[in-house]
Amino acid sequence: MSAIKTVLLSYLAALTFSVYASPLTFGVVPQQNAIRTAQIWGPLLTELEQQTGVDLILKTAPNIPEFEAALARQEYDIAYMNPYHFTVFHERSEYQAMVHRGGKGIRGVIVTAKGSPITHLRQLDGLQMAFPAPAAFAATLLTQAEMAEAGAVATPKYTSSHDSVYRAVAAGLIQAGGGIGRTLAAADPEVREKLQVLHTTREYTPHAIANLASLPETLVEQLTQALLQIDSEAILGPIKIPGFVRADNDSWNDVRALELKVIQ
Repeated sequence: MSAIKTVLLSYLAALTFSVYASPLTFGVVPQQNAIRTAQIWGPLLTELEQQTGVDLILKTAPNIPEFEAALARQEYDIAYMNPYHFTVFHERSEYQAMVHRGGKGIRGVIVTAKGSPITHLRQLDGLQMAFPAPAAFAATLLTQAEMAEAGAVATPKYTSSHDSVYRAVAAGLIQAGGGIGRTLAAADPEVREKLQVLHTTREYTPHAIANLASLPETLVEQLTQALLQIDSEAILGPIKIPGFVRADNDSWNDVRALELKVIQ
């Protein structure tokens, strides 16, 4: 690379950051409560700040519907959102794909208490079940779809987060609930040990990290490169993500093919 080109790129990067001198907001879908979300995502944001020099503020919401409303208002510069959210808010709020989880895709799980007499999806028909929110992709939409295929329709009780689903089932307050493998693995051990997985759904492209289209491409690329390079178990272990891979806006065509119409 020529010296002139190097100086020019450095100038452009400096100009980009001067325009975005204020901290960027990094929204995280509320799969856990706010305190737990801050505990497990804080190290990742700290690492991004150290690698890029960009100030980031972690934000979440009290529940998934309020998170969806914030996405609709473009309140997050960058956001970690479920696959269905990405297909909706890419179109409505112009979020652009950066990365998604590496390794396996996302699957929904249906959990019951250990020792539960429920051994088949059909036995859930007519019961009340806990789900995080109406548009929680794998925890609600996929689990309910595969229950329907088995001839079971349950009455949903929405609890605001994955953690609250697991706690309700573990405490015997409800007989079954929907979640995903990643959040189940991240649940408190005293809760997780009281649960068993009744059913696991088919696999789809996992959660997105996406940016507002208004962010400069040079800034987005620097943050994307930083995400791709993170491989620390101390950072990734708490969020139960093995690493990130680059994504584009078409990466979620498998989700689009489901033609979901939950968020109006």
